[in-house]
Amino acid sequence: MTQLIFATNNEHKVTEIQSLLPDNISVITLRQAGIDIDIPEPHDTLQENATEKAKTIFNITNQNCFSEDTGLEIEALQGAPGVHSARYAGEDRNFQANIDKVLTELNGIENRNAQFRTVICLIWDGIEHYFEGICRGHINNQDTGTSGFGYDPIFIPEGADKSFAEMSVEEKNIYSHRQKAVTQLFAFLNSL
Repeated sequence: MTQLIFATNNEHKVTEIQSLLPDNISVITLRQAGIDIDIPEPHDTLQENATEKAKTIFNITNQNCFSEDTGLEIEALQGAPGVHSARYAGEDRNFQANIDKVLTELNGIENRNAQFRTVICLIWDGIEHYFEGICRGHINNQDTGTSGFGYDPIFIPEGADKSFAEMSVEEKNIYSHRQKAVTQLFAFLNSL
């Protein structure tokens, strides 16, 4: 059994990733690893933030670990909120305020094309590896659904007729950016 520390305490992300795990890989959160720190995300790219979190945990534990950073990138907003997705409306990470800000900024704008992008940094035996997943779609005119987290209530993936927040975890994984990145991560681990 391979055990990895996932550099997060976001239970929603853990639930999504746990649902994708093969039986021979076990993931534990920072809390489960006895680590109680809030790792800053000061960088301008998803890859740099993911690397910062993974390196911090590797330096503390010297154990194989991974981290991810995800951003919602909206064409009409020149890629915003992007790397600032969690704090788009302020430092308190209020996702309803973030959603409201996006909907206000897109008010009257016809182009609502957007994508979720996830970058994973895996540190395996001290070496960094990167995996990326993208889910294209568009921003709905209003928020719908109560499942998921973050911008899920306003994001409708290509090929779907409902928001991520209206989908079960299994349905979301059919389209999910995080699922695409995690699939690459575990394909890499299984090749070792």
